[in-house]
Amino acid sequence: MKHLVIGCAMSMVKQKHYIAMLLTQTIFAGMAMFSKAAISEGMNPYVFVTYRQAFAVVALAPLAAFFERKSDVLLSYNILLKILLMSLLSTLSLNLYYFSIHYTTATFAAATTNLIPAITFFMAIILRVEALSINKSHGIAKVLGSSIGITGALVFAIVKGPQLNFVNCPKGNTRGTHGSNLNYSLKEEWLKGSLVMLLANIIWSLWLILQVPIVKQYPAKLRLATLYCLFSCIQSSVWAMAMERNISAWKLKWDINLFSVAYCGVIVTGLTYWLQLWAVEKKGPVFIAMFTPLSLIITAIVSAFLWKETLYVGSVCGGILLVGGLYLVLWGKNREAEREIKDQILEIKDGTTVI
Repeated sequence: MKHLVIGCAMSMVKQKHYIAMLLTQTIFAGMAMFSKAAISEGMNPYVFVTYRQAFAVVALAPLAAFFERKSDVLLSYNILLKILLMSLLSTLSLNLYYFSIHYTTATFAAATTNLIPAITFFMAIILRVEALSINKSHGIAKVLGSSIGITGALVFAIVKGPQLNFVNCPKGNTRGTHGSNLNYSLKEEWLKGSLVMLLANIIWSLWLILQVPIVKQYPAKLRLATLYCLFSCIQSSVWAMAMERNISAWKLKWDINLFSVAYCGVIVTGLTYWLQLWAVEKKGPVFIAMFTPLSLIITAIVSAFLWKETLYVGSVCGGILLVGGLYLVLWGKNREAEREIKDQILEIKDGTTVI
């Protein structure tokens, strides 16, 4: 028995990277589901963002103070202004995300996050941050994968098809991928929510691209994340107070609303931030990205069983295209990284030969 326990423990240590990524994607799935639950219960999405960022600051500030207390990175006015502007983008993206989730579902929100790598790739090309190597296999894979992913998102949002009744949902139930328990089951409102969600992902992709030079200038990542959340909390509170004047909408009780904002602020922003940083250092960014579709699968299954969300053939086909497109983009990125490493090795060898 003792040897069995030791063997299981050693096996878990070897698989710790996979366990960490499974935990991360499960947490992300919970973010979509709990956020949807809170907003469906009537919580204002702008108030939700404000409280989420406030909880994130409370979670990150002590970590930044402890782990980066010896960091001598200076915060200049120039960098501070850039952080302020970047936090404005993240605030806008989050507010659009939570506004749109009111008109869609948790499953759709989880699905569209798979579009971010493809959108980021196209935007990086437009902004000339990344070169397009269409004459090479990795370049073709990235373009084709991005196109397939975007097509999958459109199919997921627009195409309905036959209903899948594998969880014995009532036939009259409209709560699901193309409807919900509120009065937004109309196609026009679903389409509005889908377009706003797409816009939120576009802005988030822009934020990912523009933050690269800021991280180089200010490498204290925990401090940087804390400042982002702090500025975003201030910006969100101003917007939320302008949009929601009813003081009762700001009151938090011991219910799903409090749990959701605390979960998103502390667990999603705090715990997953550390898990991803640790995994990037050990396995690289491609390893993390490969697990992204898991959050969609977990969200779809749990939502179907717990909240009787209806799934349709069109949704499943769109999800398959989304995941397939994502993996094609990641394959292209991986091949590109391998080629760059080989080119660098050849350059070093050539330089050695010349010497």
